[in-house]
Amino acid sequence: MYAFAILIDQIINLYIWTLLAYLAAGWLIAFKIINPWQPIVRMIIDVLARIHEPLLRPIRRILPDFGALDVSPIVLFLLAQFLRNLLQSSLTG
Repeated sequence: MYAFAILIDQIINLYIWTLLAYLAAGWLIAFKIINPWQPIVRMIIDVLARIHEPLLRPIRRILPDFGALDVSPIVLFLLAQFLRNLLQSSLTG
C-alpha cells in the first residue's frame, strides 16, 4: 500500500510541474516571447492543454469573472497540493 501511495504522490507532483509549465507557456505566448504557430510549440501547448483543461474548466465555471486575470490554475495548484499533503499525512498518521 505504501508503494501505491508513493506512486500517487509522484503522479500529483508531475501534474503540478506540468501545470506550472502550462502556465509559463501561456505567459510566454501572451508576452510574444514564443511563437504559438511553431509546430513544436503548438504540439506542447496542445498536450498540456489536454492534460489540464478538463480540470480547469469546472473551476472557471465556479469562480467569478476577474476580467483578464485567470485564477483557476492557482486554485487547481492549491487543490493538488492539498491532495498531496492529505496523502502524505495519511501515510504518516
